[in-house]
Amino acid sequence: MPATNRQFHLAATPSGKLEESNFRLVEAPMPEPQDGEVLLRVHYISLDAANRAWMQSATYRSAVVAGELMAGGGLAEVIASKAPGFAEGDLVFADTGWQTYAALPARHLTKLPAIEPMTHLLSVFGVAGLTAYFGLLEIGNPQPGETVVVSAAAGSVGSIVGQIAKIKGCRVVGVAGGAEKCDWLTHELGFDAAVDYKSAPVFKALKAAAPQGIDVYFDNVGGDIFEACLFQMNNFGRIACCGAVSQYDGAPSPHGPRGVPGLIVVKRLTVRGFIVMDFYKQRDAALAQLQDWVRTGALKVHEDVIDGFENTPRALIGLLAGENRGKRMVKVS
Repeated sequence: MPATNRQFHLAATPSGKLEESNFRLVEAPMPEPQDGEVLLRVHYISLDAANRAWMQSATYRSAVVAGELMAGGGLAEVIASKAPGFAEGDLVFADTGWQTYAALPARHLTKLPAIEPMTHLLSVFGVAGLTAYFGLLEIGNPQPGETVVVSAAAGSVGSIVGQIAKIKGCRVVGVAGGAEKCDWLTHELGFDAAVDYKSAPVFKALKAAAPQGIDVYFDNVGGDIFEACLFQMNNFGRIACCGAVSQYDGAPSPHGPRGVPGLIVVKRLTVRGFIVMDFYKQRDAALAQLQDWVRTGALKVHEDVIDGFENTPRALIGLLAGENRGKRMVKVS
């Protein structure tokens, strides 16, 4: 075991786009678990657009302020335990923060099964997969033959949303940035169509890809894409609001979607925001279904693993720029 613990702190709250200079790599004393705590070795750090939102203000968790350990989820192994129910070698998911070791209360840990590859515990069987599953099925409630549109469709959540919608018999349209991503969605993941928001007016491209209108929209980005989908929703359509990545990094859109109240009323739309913890009582059943889909090949898993703890800031900046396909994570050890 090393003598010190490596950590990334938020050195300065970003005022525009996130930069590597906003973080500081420090060496800290090795943490020691107290009664009721366990000592964890972090193997993988989960990278999510929400990491950037936490630097702006309080969300469903406290804001990260300058000088603090950067927050983030991690897949970790118990190497010492002072808490009943946890033993050396157990795998857990926790809000470990960006560090190589963490001592945390046992009540804040989620024990995980031994699954290979281990990375699936952060992607399809982790927050990304569960977010896609619950957001689409519990809020979107897609029916066979309906049209489902998902934004950030090549990302960790969106790529799973689209595949589940296909499993449920829907026509699926993904919105992504770049021809390569769009080609990947249609040729590798089985989407019916893909819209490249970087190369064409989104409203017109969506209308061509979804000529019968949109029944379910899974929103990961907010902003102009949300607006383009909103105006093409069918009566009694459902919108699952998962994230607003277009508003996180840099200057936000100068306006919100226009005409929202009238459209919601006239089209009798359901618009609901959610976070995955809202559905954790149903977690075991969801994981069983996801595991079955992966086992049978109905659901393909694509992961983007960046090697090296020192590359964590750069990896998050790249995720916000849309570099990744599927779930991005950093391999720590």
